[in-house]
Amino acid sequence: MSKKILLKEEEIPENFYNIQADMPFDLEPPLHPGTKQPAGPQDLQKLFPMELIKQEVTKERYIKIPEEVRDAYRIYRPTPLVRAERLEKAIGTTCKIYFKNESVSPVGSHKLNTALAQAYYNMKEGITSLTTETGAGQWGSALSFACKVFNMKCKVYMVKCSYEQKPMRKSVMHLFGAEVIPSPSNQTDAGRKILKEFPDSSGSLGIAISEAVEEAVKSTDKHYALGSVLNHVLLHQTIIGQEAIRQLEKENLKADIIIGCVGGGSNFAGLAFPFLRDKLTKTGKHKNTRFIAVEPTACPSLTKGKYAYDFGDTIGLTPLLKMYTLGSNFMPSSIHAGGLRYHGMAPLICKLHEKGFIEAQAFNQLETFEAAKLFAETEGIIPAAESSHAIKAAIEEAKKNKDKVIVFNLSGHGFLDLSSYDAYLQGKLKDSTLSEEDLKKSLDRLPKI
Repeated sequence: MSKKILLKEEEIPENFYNIQADMPFDLEPPLHPGTKQPAGPQDLQKLFPMELIKQEVTKERYIKIPEEVRDAYRIYRPTPLVRAERLEKAIGTTCKIYFKNESVSPVGSHKLNTALAQAYYNMKEGITSLTTETGAGQWGSALSFACKVFNMKCKVYMVKCSYEQKPMRKSVMHLFGAEVIPSPSNQTDAGRKILKEFPDSSGSLGIAISEAVEEAVKSTDKHYALGSVLNHVLLHQTIIGQEAIRQLEKENLKADIIIGCVGGGSNFAGLAFPFLRDKLTKTGKHKNTRFIAVEPTACPSLTKGKYAYDFGDTIGLTPLLKMYTLGSNFMPSSIHAGGLRYHGMAPLICKLHEKGFIEAQAFNQLETFEAAKLFAETEGIIPAAESSHAIKAAIEEAKKNKDKVIVFNLSGHGFLDLSSYDAYLQGKLKDSTLSEEDLKKSLDRLPKI
């Protein structure tokens, strides 16, 4: 049995897979932030190109990947599916553990899969500049590179605590020609409002989204790009799962358990959705597969959030989405898995979780770093702090199951997270617990729909 299961470049998927075509239920529509009525395409055109708006709502099963995007994917795709044999031996399991290694992309994470697609569709519509937010910096790095590929400008609002914790991420974005602003900032009304109320704010993805959206809306030549949550973003990531299915078939294997970390949900969806098709249609070899979404206990939207309409940002500029949320005003603690510090979750993942197709688990910061250290010691890859949540869940499932095939998404490497690992090794990292009082306070401020 192969240690690495590889595909050839010509086996890069030719289509994105749209899970909405196979869901026996519909998503609740996004609502206009002002009128609270269902939002139409005209409400989104200030932010996104029409092709992405169409992808957001279509029920078409397969969306053809433009050849220019597939050509850019050839820089790093297909990515390997790797057997974690040394990890298996270290924990004494009879399970087979595989990881889809998305860390081999030029920016070190899965985020480039949608960044290249979004930059391309915007470029085709004549847009010359994109604004966005980033947490740990993976998304900002990916969009910066994608904009360089398609000759566009990029401005990134980076969550302030991550901006300070991960200065090398900022350097990567600068190398690709992007402008990087710590958020909250004094450059937008949204940022100034937050700083007036919370002068020492460490920032959040919700705040950074507000700033990036505001800049795009006020401009005539800029659009906004989002790295997770929305349907079209998850759609682009499904090349991960499509490749993984083909790789398992080469070894005549069936995945019993699929695992991914979740902040907004894109890397989990990218791996899981192509497999989930069997479960939704009750056909195929993966109809009984378990799907586990893993989040931090400090920001537990799926495990402790409320399934309700909420804003995607802190200020309330974005459409309202039906999702599991901690409240758009929720201020997560400064955990090092910056990409998981988001108050909500992708509506598609939320709906599938609510209907029982997806399980959710949450782990503390220290136990995920412990799992990451074991993975680094055995497999030689230092994982991103976000990915370590999936590793922790894979280890726990391997310990309590026998002879199962477990596949998780290694969504990124942690070579630019070494300051976080230093803090962990020196005993400076702490677990962060979300109090019921803070959660209730945040949820009490949900919009009344």
